[in-house]
Amino acid sequence: VVLGASGCTTTSDASGDPAARRQAIDSAADSALSRLYAQQPGTKELVGSARGVLIFPSFVSAGFVFGAGSGQGVLRAGGRSAGYFRMTEASAGLLAGAQSQAVFILFMTDEGLKRFQDSRGWTAGTDASISMFNVGANTQITTQTVRQEVIGFVMTNAGLMGNVSLNGNRVTRLDI
Repeated sequence: VVLGASGCTTTSDASGDPAARRQAIDSAADSALSRLYAQQPGTKELVGSARGVLIFPSFVSAGFVFGAGSGQGVLRAGGRSAGYFRMTEASAGLLAGAQSQAVFILFMTDEGLKRFQDSRGWTAGTDASISMFNVGANTQITTQTVRQEVIGFVMTNAGLMGNVSLNGNRVTRLDI
């Protein structure tokens, strides 16, 4: 179940056409951003002031004691798509369930974005500390929020699992 669920995303590897895969990821990212803006006041301005934003429109995770997750996304910088990425996770502990989430990682400084772009594989919590917020859970965007180097938002698409952390998630570039 874990492996099957972690491999399922709305932007699967089944399509052999790289242009079609990029277009599917971009379209899903646009839709996820629109939902974020509608559900969380202040995020449109925050995303607009970020140096870059990683958008994973469908990050699927599942597990029972041991879990895994995966999703494909796009880095937007300077108003355009600047690369396509996969985020994966593995976990163990008191967990049970499955969920699909949209994950947004905002690089608020040029240095943070450059470190991400120069990495061969970027790990949340190791390569950067991320201040995470759950969309719709009385999240308050303050001036202190904007001062963070990397900010993350998680918006549940479907399912129930109860995890909002990204420590240990690995992000690698897709060759599409």
